[in-house]
Amino acid sequence: MTGGVGAGVGRELRADCARCAGVCCVAPAFAASADFAIDKPAGQPCPNLGADSRCGIHPELRERGFPGCTVFDCFGAGQHLTQGTFAGHDWRADPVTARRMFDTFAVLRPLHELLWYLTEAVRVTPPGPLRDDLVATLDETGRLTDGTPDELLAVDVDAHRSRVNRLLSSAGERARAGRAGPDRRGATLIGVDLRRAALAGANLRGATLIGADLRGVRLGAADLTGADLRGADLRGTDLGECLFVHQSQLDAARGDHRTLLPPGLRRPTHWSLPLPLPLPPTRPPHRRRPDHRRSR
Repeated sequence: MTGGVGAGVGRELRADCARCAGVCCVAPAFAASADFAIDKPAGQPCPNLGADSRCGIHPELRERGFPGCTVFDCFGAGQHLTQGTFAGHDWRADPVTARRMFDTFAVLRPLHELLWYLTEAVRVTPPGPLRDDLVATLDETGRLTDGTPDELLAVDVDAHRSRVNRLLSSAGERARAGRAGPDRRGATLIGVDLRRAALAGANLRGATLIGADLRGVRLGAADLTGADLRGADLRGTDLGECLFVHQSQLDAARGDHRTLLPPGLRRPTHWSLPLPLPLPPTRPPHRRRPDHRRSR
């Protein structure tokens, strides 16, 4: 099986809200905070959710106090749940269906996230035993996501995630071989000024970098699996070679036109734009000298 690709590859791992039923706007709970403007219990529709299952304030989420919504990524689990697992049924149909859909989403979404990470790991790992294990686990995880609601609800997500994480960690170490930096996995670096830190090739798996200052830092082949980049300042940061960076991490951070991104990722629209070129100096208008004689 060396060099092969399992059945998990090729799945939709990006959200397609047009084919979902607004599950992420109903299933999870919101707590009034810097991320959400209101409290919302689990299973209760957000008041901004329209009858068409689309957000009524989507273009203004940040301005209206809902930045947490802009960085949420279901990795395609929403449309899989709606169109596949529940064959097009809408949670509005009846309360029993709704509860089963929401409970199943809580399993399907982390499995889709693991599919994304495994797909990335296969991509960066050369042929050999480790890649074989990654492909096999990707295939297994894909089969789990195709289960019935009852089969999905029986999945021990924590146990599966733990096993996958060991493989992902090995893949990260293999990809950083020869260019590895310091081990800062799980580090709490909230608000820390890291502009002078040597972080090229660092292991930052699970690091909390909320509000950290990374301006101008060259991160090289740093492993950013699960790193919390909310509010991190990435202006001028070189992320071009970083491993396991997904779009929602960038969406949660701040950056600008100088920030270098890994291939396939897009610059968030809320990032600052280049400053306009200064206008050429203009000559001040000719001012007539006052005639002091008139005041005498």
